[in-house]
Amino acid sequence: MATINTFINRHSVLIYFALTFVISWGGILYVLGPNVMPAKEGEIELLMPLMYSLFIAGPCIAGILMTILVNGRVGLRDFVSRLFKWRVNVRWYAVALFTTPLLLMVVLFALSLISPAFLPRIIATDDKAFLLQFSIIVGLVVSVLEEPGWTGFAVPTLRLRYGVLTTGLIVGLVWGVRQFLVVYWVAGSSVESLPPAIYFPVVLLTWMPTYRVLMVWFYDRTASLLVAILMHASLVTFWTMLTPLTITGVPLVIYYLAFTIAMWIVIGMIAVANRGQLSANVRHPSAPHFVGGQP
Repeated sequence: MATINTFINRHSVLIYFALTFVISWGGILYVLGPNVMPAKEGEIELLMPLMYSLFIAGPCIAGILMTILVNGRVGLRDFVSRLFKWRVNVRWYAVALFTTPLLLMVVLFALSLISPAFLPRIIATDDKAFLLQFSIIVGLVVSVLEEPGWTGFAVPTLRLRYGVLTTGLIVGLVWGVRQFLVVYWVAGSSVESLPPAIYFPVVLLTWMPTYRVLMVWFYDRTASLLVAILMHASLVTFWTMLTPLTITGVPLVIYYLAFTIAMWIVIGMIAVANRGQLSANVRHPSAPHFVGGQP
């Protein structure tokens, strides 16, 4: 038993990632079967609600399970305290809620000077009220079911060993790769003539690791899982609300790359303002509770 506990503690993050993939991809395969081909006409509307519900539950289930296995009751108390930590400076709420919409609006309006296809979805749609309500609901559901795993377990555990940049890139790359089956299933005509070897890495492995670096930097200064959930909710809400459905192929890739560049500019400005560093160089009160610090 001691050997098993030692193995779990030493490789806790890798085990967490593995559990997340097993649960998330297992949910996809349960609904779609082993042949996860691009969706046929009508399948997305029919199967997406159940499939995506099982998919997004993976990080949360794996995170809570690993917290119990690695840190026991102490870890659970720490998890709950971070989940309900709302007393942070109001500026951090502003960062959490408005970083994504500001960057997306700048990128989309700049690109719309090249093509009107880049006009934000909320402007182009006729049913703005429905899109607003749908985006908020999706944003809250996804963030509540994902961040208790990513920021609740993986990020603080990795931060015991790595800096903000490395932690963000590790979690962000796994976060992006995990989306592959969903993106592949719904991609359809959005790929157009682009080789999959170009389309999928750009869609999954550019902006997602970059955004996760921002989220880790943000969490490093607040230690609030609650506000991190709000930051993820803002991302999903405004991404759904603003990203045009009409852009596919090369224009879609340009959009992803432009958003990624905009975020790296922000990260660079943060680093310059902090004398070349992203890490806060402080240990939050919760940090000693995490004993499974080896990935």
